This record gives sequence, C-alpha cells and structure tokens, in this order.
Amino acid sequence: MSTYAVGDLQGCHAEFVALLERLAFDPDRDRLWLAGDLVNRGPGSLACLREVRALGEAARVVLGNHDLHLLAVARGGARAKRKDTLAAILEAPDREALLDWLQSRPLVVRDGATLMSHAGLPPQWGLDQAERLAAELESALGSERSGAFLRDMYGNEPACWRDDLDGIDRLRVIVNTFTRMRFIDARGCLDFVAKEGLDSAPPGFAPWFQYPRDDDPRLLFGHWAALQGTTPGSRVRAEALDTGCIWGGTLTALHLESGKRISVPSRH
Repeated sequence: MSTYAVGDLQGCHAEFVALLERLAFDPDRDRLWLAGDLVNRGPGSLACLREVRALGEAARVVLGNHDLHLLAVARGGARAKRKDTLAAILEAPDREALLDWLQSRPLVVRDGATLMSHAGLPPQWGLDQAERLAAELESALGSERSGAFLRDMYGNEPACWRDDLDGIDRLRVIVNTFTRMRFIDARGCLDFVAKEGLDSAPPGFAPWFQYPRDDDPRLLFGHWAALQGTTPGSRVRAEALDTGCIWGGTLTALHLESGKRISVPSRH
C-alpha cells in the first residue's frame, strides 16, 4: 500500500489521469490525499470532480478556496468570476450529487503527526486545535444555514485569530487561514495582497512556514503555485504540493512513505 499527496488539480483532468497511470494507482490498495482546489481555471473541472468522487474511500480531499468559491456560486448566491471555468459543473445532470459530496469534504486531513490543509498551518495553532477549528467550519457547511455562511464567508476582516471571536468573524478567520494563507506576521495575522513568490512579502510579513513551531508536525499544503513545490527558509517540516499545473508547470504526487516526488507535465 502506498499513500500519495497530490497538489492542486484546478481542472487539469488529463494530467490527473496521466499521473494516476504513472503511479500505477490502485484504489483497492493505495490511498490518495488531495490538497484541494480540484476545480476552476482548467478545462476539466467537472471531470476532476467525477474522477475523484468515484475513487470513494481511496481519496481523502480537503477543501480549497476554489472549491469553496464553486459552492458559494452554486449555493450561496455569489457571482461567478470572468475567468471561472465552472459552467459545466453548474449545468451537469449530477450537479447536486457532486456539490453535496464536495460540501461534505473536510478542511484538514490528519494521520498522526502528518496534517494536510489547502494553504498550510500557522505556528499559533497546534494539530489538535487545527482539527477542532476545522470541525467548526465543517459544521457550518453541514448546517441548514450553510447558504448564508457561503454568502458571507469571504472577506479580509478580521485578519488575526483570537480565541474570543465568534459568529461569522470566527468562521471567516478559520476559512481564510486554511484556504487563503500565504504570508503572515509574527502574531499570525494574514496578508491578502501578496500572492507571488517570496520576494513579494510585505514589510513585517513572511511565509507561514518560516516561523518556528513548538511541535514538529509534517505539514502538507497546496495553494501557492509560485513556490514551485519548494519551501525556502522553512523552519518547519512543510512540503509544498502545488507545482503549477494550470500555469504550464507540472502535476505532482508526493509518496508519503519515501518522500519521492513523481510529476507529469502540464498540457497547457
């Protein structure tokens, strides 16, 4: 049995199929961890959703910001963006089954000291706390008021976590941390402007993985294609999975047992 962690698909279905073939992936034997952003920007978002859902228990998926954007458009009244490639999903005959499945995905996947989320984990949150906070948001997505939450979840304030936050402010910091985080300051406050490489860090901010932690988990994340699968200057065991398939890079799987990376080139 092998376990592979794969970076952002973003609708790159042909490359996903090619990667599974190269891995000789067997869903009866192997396991797949997917770091979120299954959809959007690429041409095969609908096919990606169907492919991953069909893997059943062999695939463990965390939600990314593009997955949540799809849910917000479909069920929260949000407007689609000009560059979205979500129309095929929204018009599909199995639309509701796919959206139900996606909405029931977690924000974190954990096995012992290994944790995967879409954007990473700030040093202020331990693994147990991360699971508890993720569960709060997952509960909101599973509630009768999920539509209202999806409508209001995004926004840049508050940018800093506090234990006494409640309501939509609390949920917004949780969702932003797990799905949008790149640069933070020493308190863990999020920056939402810089999205490129490390040299784009605003004054007083650094990549979340350049801050030390009191524990020593293995942290898997996607979301940050500009890193090209690297974590320069990291002070924690962080492993970047998004190697920019949608931008002409590669789609990469990390073999968790050996640390080996296997990639297939983008067809874009």
